[in-house]
Amino acid sequence: MDSPIALLGGRPWAVILPLFHLIRRILPQDIQLWLNRISCVLSISTCASVIHFAPSGFPASGNGLWYTSPGTKWAQDLLPIGNGHLAAMLPGGTTQESIQLNIESLWSGGPFQDPTYNGGNNLPSQRIQLAEDMQRIRQAIFSSPSGTIHNIAEIMTPAGAYGSYAGAGYILVTMDTSGPVSGYARWLDLDAAVQRTTWSQRGAHFVRESFCSNPLQACVQYINTTASALPALSYAYSVAAETGLPLPNVTCLDSSTLHIRNVIFDPGMLYEIIVRIEAPGGKVSCTPNTGSSLPNATLIVTGAPEAWVTWFGDTDYDMAAGDSARNFSFQGQDPHNNLVHLMSTMHAGTDSYTSVLDAHISDYSSLMDRFSISLGQTPDFKLPTDRIIASYQSHVGNPYLEWLLFNYGRYLLISSARGILPANLQGKWADAQVNAWGSDYHSNVNIQMNYWFAEMTNLDVTNSLFNYFENTWVPRGRYTAEILYNVSNGWVTHNEMNIFGHTGMKLLGNSAQWANYPESNAWMMIHVWDHLDYTNDIQWWRRQGWPLLKVNQRSCHVIGLLYSVQGAASFHLEKLVKDLHFNDSTLVTVPCNSPEQTPITFGCAHSQQLIWQLFNAVEKGFVIAGDSDIDFLDAVRTSREKMDMGLRIGRWGQLQEWKVDIDQPTDTHRHLSHLIGLYPGYAITSYSPSLQGGLTSNGTFINYTKEQVLKAAEISLIHRGNGTGPDADAGWEKVWRAAAWAQLGNGTEFYKALTYAIERNFAQNLFSLYTYGSTIFQIDANLGYPAAVLNALIQAPDVASMDIPLEVTLLPALPLSWSTGSVRGARIRGGITLDLSWKYGKLSMAKFTVDGDIAGRVRNVNVNYAGRVVGQFRSNPGTVKNIRF
Repeated sequence: MDSPIALLGGRPWAVILPLFHLIRRILPQDIQLWLNRISCVLSISTCASVIHFAPSGFPASGNGLWYTSPGTKWAQDLLPIGNGHLAAMLPGGTTQESIQLNIESLWSGGPFQDPTYNGGNNLPSQRIQLAEDMQRIRQAIFSSPSGTIHNIAEIMTPAGAYGSYAGAGYILVTMDTSGPVSGYARWLDLDAAVQRTTWSQRGAHFVRESFCSNPLQACVQYINTTASALPALSYAYSVAAETGLPLPNVTCLDSSTLHIRNVIFDPGMLYEIIVRIEAPGGKVSCTPNTGSSLPNATLIVTGAPEAWVTWFGDTDYDMAAGDSARNFSFQGQDPHNNLVHLMSTMHAGTDSYTSVLDAHISDYSSLMDRFSISLGQTPDFKLPTDRIIASYQSHVGNPYLEWLLFNYGRYLLISSARGILPANLQGKWADAQVNAWGSDYHSNVNIQMNYWFAEMTNLDVTNSLFNYFENTWVPRGRYTAEILYNVSNGWVTHNEMNIFGHTGMKLLGNSAQWANYPESNAWMMIHVWDHLDYTNDIQWWRRQGWPLLKVNQRSCHVIGLLYSVQGAASFHLEKLVKDLHFNDSTLVTVPCNSPEQTPITFGCAHSQQLIWQLFNAVEKGFVIAGDSDIDFLDAVRTSREKMDMGLRIGRWGQLQEWKVDIDQPTDTHRHLSHLIGLYPGYAITSYSPSLQGGLTSNGTFINYTKEQVLKAAEISLIHRGNGTGPDADAGWEKVWRAAAWAQLGNGTEFYKALTYAIERNFAQNLFSLYTYGSTIFQIDANLGYPAAVLNALIQAPDVASMDIPLEVTLLPALPLSWSTGSVRGARIRGGITLDLSWKYGKLSMAKFTVDGDIAGRVRNVNVNYAGRVVGQFRSNPGTVKNIRF
């Protein structure tokens, strides 16, 4: 049957349809959605000519990414697998497959490369001079008419052997066959965490499956065929595509196992990979290769109907060796014996590939299935993912892709966070010896954004994050606090962190704008508090959480002194000083930079809001920590009362980014640092005039209302732009804006920001790219995305005191595109599970279930919807509260 286009002769529509698409994008969202449906009808004949169907075996739920050709570009095309310890990127080849490898602790730099590396810190002999320099800097800032200065280089330090997270080479798989390929498809199954490739060639059908198993701490790739046997297979290891890696030593551990030894840099960290082949019914051999300067070898499989390769990898890095007792060496044992043990354990404990696959899927599902979301999506089984993302339009959207990206974010965090180290700037996926920003741990939004959604979607993946703080931030951070800041208590880090305890303030030109960030510890301690607030895990709080905030009783020996390691709150308690610019008796941070902004000043809104929240966490967590240090608690309370709250409304109605009113209406900076109290914090969102109000400005006492503070935050957000400015065009800044708009209850602006991020920053493989069209992968937008979506559906921000009711708001910023949907298994503060559903844009039901054991942390809960309270309850253990409409 002819389509409407064909009936009209076709040609006029070549002009009309592009104009139609252009015009509809400037119309209101509800009209855009209606016109979008008309567009699909009118273009049916065009669409039909390019329709593909999802491959057999693709999830019936639609929860996956699929493609009709192999990938060629690392950041845009390849598909990721990982288990936290290991990771890999897969192009989905046929007769040739190149598996790009990662080992989570494989870094250049640090003491492995330079034994004199000291975490970018000054020397103990410089302490007195640094204290004098710091005092001069503070005096210069306070006495400056503008309250700002331009440089603090005298207290900063060159980075030294900072290093970078690196790729670990390639496993090259070759199948000895040729001829045309048909029926090709590759996909990533997000229901099972398995990547698959299928194709037909020379009358046989082939299936290749790949995954990384957390229980086995190994990765696996399996292949089978409908023919009686697979063509001959070879498996080799290469670093040729990993620029900068030294040549490896590759030998045969036995007849079915490759043994790979190398260093990331010479001198540098050692890494080892063991590659083992299983081929039931076939023959496996390991053949040394002659003619190379270093030993090399290849595994060969013949006569097998199926085969699978398993690889194990590790380094000689030990996070627990990053303290003064071991000279901050981070030097661990040679990984060989442990890898052989892992391989032997797997071989002894599993008798088939199926059992290995089933164990992997069961482990992954135990995390993924705790939570589910529906945005009213209809899975698209006709267009491959690259076509879906290519046709995606901001403001118009596509609920299916938006739902898929949510699940993809959860998959990526599960696949990268369950190792020894937390997810870094690229999760655990990197393709070179040196990667953008070292693929490190930026702590002025990036590492935080990686974990924003973890607690709310019931993902138990934060253990490595908190262990990382304890083992790499605290030990040398204590030294930095004492030498750089002349602070006798607590520990501190700055913006950029590697895995070697780089706690110093990096000097690279006039780099204070991004290096002067001693509030990194405060922001991350908010995550520590949140973990308790969501889980009520008091045993963990007493063992690890509270010591990070307040005091760690383990003694450490640094620069000749023996002492207990005080916590992050102790550092800020001692570091705050009186404001000698306005002389208003408030306590402020100085010097401070609002993250990645140039003014060096005092009382930055970001810093003040964070420290206020940190001090609240100390008060809220004190009793359940079993602490009896009342003097410390009183000191925190006293300083908190004297603090400038970082909440001032400026000359053009904005929420000031600095205590001095120097904000510019044209500033579209990527960071929303002064709005941290809007999202993800609560200093703005849960603002209380009685707790935070009252300040003197130009001799006048002012006490803002909550409405005034929120309005000022909205004005600042408007002027910050859409996340595409002269300084950056990153996905994470757009996602943060989306979450902030949701917090203000503006579903239209939320959806604009969210869909703009998708259209502009997400590649064919749904990796978030740093800027439009770039090849730099940065995972924070992928992981911040689910948090932004959730903030449009459920809000339960923290409050200053446990005596204040928890305000839960349902569907605060629901966009028109998600008119029907549901959430199951969401977690909110207080150990409460929330299920809800909505239809035709209206809430249908909400069910709150309080955990059976909440460790006595009972609180009042108010439930809000559509501007009114629709339910109230007390969170007694086992309480179930149903709300229906």
